[in-house]
Amino acid sequence: MNVGRTSLGISTADRTTLIGSTHRIYAISEKQMMGDGRGNSERIIEAAGQRSKRFIGFDMEAATDRSGSVISAVMLGALAGSGALPFPRETYEQAIKESEIAVSTNLAGFEEGFASAQGAVTLPAQEHVPVPTPTTAKGRELDERARGFLPDAALSNARHGLRRLMDYQDAEYAGLYLDRLQRIAALDRAPYLLTSETARHLALWMSYEDTIRVADLKTRASRIARVRSEVMAQDGQILEVTEFMHPRLREIGETLPAPIGRLLLGDGVAAKMLAPFFRKGRHVRTSSLFWFLILRLIAKLRAIRRSTIRYAEEQERIDRWIALAADLAKTDNAAAVEWIRCQQLIKGYGETFERGLSNFISIRDGFFGLRERDRTASWLAEARAKALEDQEGTALESFLKVA
Repeated sequence: MNVGRTSLGISTADRTTLIGSTHRIYAISEKQMMGDGRGNSERIIEAAGQRSKRFIGFDMEAATDRSGSVISAVMLGALAGSGALPFPRETYEQAIKESEIAVSTNLAGFEEGFASAQGAVTLPAQEHVPVPTPTTAKGRELDERARGFLPDAALSNARHGLRRLMDYQDAEYAGLYLDRLQRIAALDRAPYLLTSETARHLALWMSYEDTIRVADLKTRASRIARVRSEVMAQDGQILEVTEFMHPRLREIGETLPAPIGRLLLGDGVAAKMLAPFFRKGRHVRTSSLFWFLILRLIAKLRAIRRSTIRYAEEQERIDRWIALAADLAKTDNAAAVEWIRCQQLIKGYGETFERGLSNFISIRDGFFGLRERDRTASWLAEARAKALEDQEGTALESFLKVA
């Protein structure tokens, strides 16, 4: 993104040598959009090429990983390789050696950058996600069941869904996923787009984000290892991780068994006493023993997730969503596909989740309030696009008023 900004305001087509990485770290403004708010990487690279005399661009993050160095060493190598400055390669290398700081790895990073600057502009390679293979008896049993009724077009999505839901809850929950999916598959026909889309979106909704899930993901050994790798922490170095968290009283109440949750979310004394403690976010050092143990305790509440208010609410919403899709599939397969895709409005947690759910309900009520002949796939597709268009929901509101 900084390459794009630089090409707009600083770089000139007749004189500038522009050097930048083509890997992406998404901005908060991109992440918080209701839909896919990511900037188009290819357009950014195209603009950089048009607005500079020479553009040197490659995946510096990958080059850093390959060399075990830091990105500044790779950038220095790219600068030397560009020939934009009147210094020979040996001058740069001598400066690295005289610093006496991580000389071997910095030289390796420098070499990566220097060599990459001689080639064409490249974008990061697309990551291939292999189809998961079950590793437990329960997993193999569920996989065999899925293969028994699913078309090949939907099997890959379903296998990813099974793995996700076994990780999220347990094998029984993954079995419920197949029950719901089987209902849709029985009504589908070639090319089985409805079944494939249901397999994907159903798994996403059933693994909704609650405080239990968030706590689990933040304290996994794999995440800690990834963070250590990203900051290149050495063996024996102490790593501290501080995160911003803002769980509201609602999220806490929804995580507890229903009777306790209702007590916290009502208008009683308990709710009034606890509410002030959850009005502001806080910075939490999740690498400390105290907060790590707190989060692990919350993650262990997965065992009682089925008894929570949130679980009951989400299962009711999901069942209604699937039932309406099944009814549509009997007469209009394309409309059923678009209805299933409306799930993408529901994501995240807290205010993000509530905003998406509100849009979803508005579309549901608007669509099924139409005369049957007016309930078309194109109506649903346009309504969903309007809901994803802005954070405030004004585009969707205007569309529904006209409709």
